Amino acid sequence: MANTKFKPGQSGNPAGRPKNKTPATLLRKSIAEDMPDIVKTLVELAKGGDVQAAKVLLDRICPPLRPQALPVNIETGATLPETGGNVVNATLSGAVPPDIGAMLIRALAEQGKLIELQEMADRLERIEQQLGQRK
Repeated sequence: MANTKFKPGQSGNPAGRPKNKTPATLLRKSIAEDMPDIVKTLVELAKGGDVQAAKVLLDRICPPLRPQALPVNIETGATLPETGGNVVNATLSGAVPPDIGAMLIRALAEQGKLIELQEMADRLERIEQQLGQRK
């Protein structure tokens, strides 16, 4: 059977990938060339009441604002579930916006997972040490 592998240091495609010939590059180049006309058409359509054209323009010119989290004061409990209860109560009472409350609960859940992992690692290490002492 013939060896079909390339030899080390030899390219299987010596000419390389063609420059500026990929479909994505050609599409980008075409759009870039026509961009002034595209924008002009979108502006005219938006002026004529086309809501979709206006949305496209506004989304590109004025991207949506990201929500800014304000500092919140929630009493931390002695345990994660107690702190979680405080977050839920603060959210239900309106002291904390629901999206912030949900983010805080997710953060507490992730913290709980980290604590569990650390406790398991510590327990495994103790078991390994006990087994090592028996030998």
